[in-house]
Amino acid sequence: MSKVETSPFLSIIIPAYNEERRLPPSLEKVAAFLRAQPYRSEVIVVENGSTDRTAAVVEEFAANVVQPGDPFIIDVQRSAPGKGAAVKHGMLMARGEFLFICDADLAMPIEEISKFLPPAIKQGSYDIAIASREVKGAVRYNEPAYRHIMGRVFNMLVRVLAVPGIQDTQCGFKMFTRNAALQAFPLQQLTGWSFDVEVLYIARQHDMRLVEVPIQWYYQTDSRVRPVQDTINMVRELLKIRHNGRDGLYAELAPYPTTLDEASVV
Repeated sequence: MSKVETSPFLSIIIPAYNEERRLPPSLEKVAAFLRAQPYRSEVIVVENGSTDRTAAVVEEFAANVVQPGDPFIIDVQRSAPGKGAAVKHGMLMARGEFLFICDADLAMPIEEISKFLPPAIKQGSYDIAIASREVKGAVRYNEPAYRHIMGRVFNMLVRVLAVPGIQDTQCGFKMFTRNAALQAFPLQQLTGWSFDVEVLYIARQHDMRLVEVPIQWYYQTDSRVRPVQDTINMVRELLKIRHNGRDGLYAELAPYPTTLDEASVV
């Protein structure tokens, strides 16, 4: 595996559960994109309880495809079960100036990352930039009507109970500044699907600047989301976030760590 001698500008964190089939073509696209960029990057794939060869295919890709001259590395980490646990682990391990959560299916084309970085967006203008399928300029492709309706109902609950004003909290692509990630993620309690609502709730409690960035998004027929069961669980988690907020679990931000050892990695 090639080494990045200096701290990367961009870290891409990919939570992965039983993704041996989807990861190789997605990593090919990520690698092609990063090779064309003028900055150094790292890709951290966080395997969280897979029963297939998820970790092995990432290690094989890093060994066989990543070249010594590439401006990025690909690393595989392991975390406790749950997407939220995987993302928290990856975010606290990352070394980049900007940290991007990225779903393994690349429902948002990887090239869209440029919309979240200078010069497309002014440096210092946000703490968290949320990929949005709802704000002006966003385009959804091939999504069934019932899935869109379910998403809008859930978002209404999110806006009422946790994060007012944000039109799309559940898209699996979000950019954090390093400072925002290393202060907010140590407070994250949830390990399931609603972890990102919880992190945005924490950010709002501490006056972090949230922006929504319109993206192109392609519905994936093999999505891992179970519409009914996961929606019920996510509503329960919304109520848990409210409860945690009332109990003061999010009241004090973690101090900004000066070294990786100071970050509480799960």
